[in-house]
Amino acid sequence: MRVSVFGLGYVGCVSAACLAGMGHEVIGVDVNQVKVDLVNDGKAPVVEERIGELVADVVRTGALRATGDVREAIMGSEVSLVCVGTPSEPNGSLCTTYLERVTEEIGAALAEGAEQGGRHTVVFRSTMLPGTCLNLLVPILEKYVGGTAGVDVGVAVNPEFLREGTSVRDFFDPPKTVIGELDRASGDVVTALYEGLPGEVFRVPVPTAEAIKYADNAFHGLKIGFANELGAVCQALGVDSHQVMDVFLADRKLNISPAYLRPGFAFGGSCLPKDLRSLVHAAQRADVSVPILAHVLASNSDHLQRAVDLVERAGKRRVGLFGLSFKPGTDDLRESPLVELAERLFGKGYDLKIYDANVSLSRLLGANREYIESRLPHLAQLLADSVDEVLDHAEVCLVGTRDPAVLSALPHGDAPVIVDLVRLPDAEARRTEPGYMGLAW
Repeated sequence: MRVSVFGLGYVGCVSAACLAGMGHEVIGVDVNQVKVDLVNDGKAPVVEERIGELVADVVRTGALRATGDVREAIMGSEVSLVCVGTPSEPNGSLCTTYLERVTEEIGAALAEGAEQGGRHTVVFRSTMLPGTCLNLLVPILEKYVGGTAGVDVGVAVNPEFLREGTSVRDFFDPPKTVIGELDRASGDVVTALYEGLPGEVFRVPVPTAEAIKYADNAFHGLKIGFANELGAVCQALGVDSHQVMDVFLADRKLNISPAYLRPGFAFGGSCLPKDLRSLVHAAQRADVSVPILAHVLASNSDHLQRAVDLVERAGKRRVGLFGLSFKPGTDDLRESPLVELAERLFGKGYDLKIYDANVSLSRLLGANREYIESRLPHLAQLLADSVDEVLDHAEVCLVGTRDPAVLSALPHGDAPVIVDLVRLPDAEARRTEPGYMGLAW
């Protein structure tokens, strides 16, 4: 394919050279003439493993050249990759100045009839927040092109997952390829661009593609911060942190796995909250600052409050809650987030009915009974005997269980309002209903 790459920094230079190495005819574009001259001399404008040799090779064969002329680049290509920087503003917001400018230039060049042949596809590879492409860049492109994105010009978002120092290796052996496609034809172009590379290809809506890069980087930062904080606590307690992490990492069932990584409701139970509090307390006694670990429970509480906010937004007073124990298949109510939710709603004066097939007040014993009597002493008058009893009572139903008896009885429509805490199996269909609110969208 004939490809133009806008921006010859780390991402753009590596993308241009690697695409040329795959056999594509590539034109690099940059406002910095020094970078343009370096590439045309067969030299990489960035320092990176293998990039120097690769640039020299593809320039020598004629597969890669560079220019500062946007019109020339558009004329010589059928697909454009936008790899310009999106730095932080002083307040932490995303700077989209360079993205906007290059989108205007590409659109203006296309409007001049610079492209020879079929529809041009603009692929945004720069990191940008969800909504940036559709709400900001597409309108700019359409304005300058004088046409409709997805019809007259193709548009896609293709985030990169290149690590500095190993970016050439990462390009040719990617963990995944993500294509946010405005339309099927745009996605087909990007798919063809990377044909032959290993790894799974995900073709998703444009905002999803934008969000994935942030999910990756936020989690990577969280992992590093977690490991460092835990290491500091271990050191203060005289424990070999690397031995601890070796065992931790060996667990591929719960630790290094998809476990617990689906958005849903708050966590609870007799272990997680207690152990987090103990660990943070031990760190404080040792004068070790652990801001990530110290805020996990606060984050959990804030997420629980979001469910309360959804009920308040519904503007109804009669509320039904399905599920009460901290985990399905048990009657353990200790530090259950659903008990906390019920307590907050009851405290706010809501007329509450609760159904949980596993919870019977007469069967609660020991610490379990003591806990519920201290947190929700009115449970006896709140518990319902059946799903229908709750449905007959409630104007708003909070669903915190996947009990088949509950799921099969839930009505569709706008009454009662459904507040989904678990992402129901038919959540996608329900999202179009006016009476559905999802906490785990």
